[in-house]
Amino acid sequence: MLPFPAAPDADEAAGGRSAPGVKWLGRVDYEPTWRAMQRLTDERGADTPDEIWLLEHPPVFTLGMNADRAHVLAPGDIPVVQIDRGGQVTYHGPGQLVVYPLIDLKRAGLGVRDLVYALEKSVIAYAATLGIYAETKPRAPGVYVHGAKLASIGIRVRRGASYHGLALNVNMDLAPFKRINPCGYQGLEMTQLAGLGGPDSVRDVAEAFAPWLLAHFGP
Repeated sequence: MLPFPAAPDADEAAGGRSAPGVKWLGRVDYEPTWRAMQRLTDERGADTPDEIWLLEHPPVFTLGMNADRAHVLAPGDIPVVQIDRGGQVTYHGPGQLVVYPLIDLKRAGLGVRDLVYALEKSVIAYAATLGIYAETKPRAPGVYVHGAKLASIGIRVRRGASYHGLALNVNMDLAPFKRINPCGYQGLEMTQLAGLGGPDSVRDVAEAFAPWLLAHFGP
């Protein structure tokens, strides 16, 4: 895990408490990363530092705890993994920035909705720096541009701490989304930063996006 430098005002933005440590993991397999998040959550103590993991996954479809498998239309050669987050089915693959906030929510004074809001607002603020107007939708977590989904969110909270998180489409093959009903919505269009005139490097986006994440995890 290679750490990004913290934003210069990260501690100030976090209201005096320590800002989460942001780490770049590169491209890592889905299941071992999921198990590592579970282990960190289960082994947390009162002083365990919060972390935000930034990474990519090889192609994989993931199903939330109560997801309807009917939304997986034609997975083909892409594995389907049933996991313990909320939400329906989504796709992860190369060219997508995945963000896993491993946060002690009670210590941070955050509720689940606060966490979702922080993730959404960080994407919206970052997209604005690229000249992209993004927005949220009522009762449909995530971030959208002209009705197409740019970023998806699925969270799990256990022992008062969060894992799973955000998937931001940067420069990926969007075709696998046609093999599912993304997030349980038939015909939902997906979009990505590169197609909107933004950057095409996941690593570069991760580094530029990290300060916005830290800024939105304040009180």
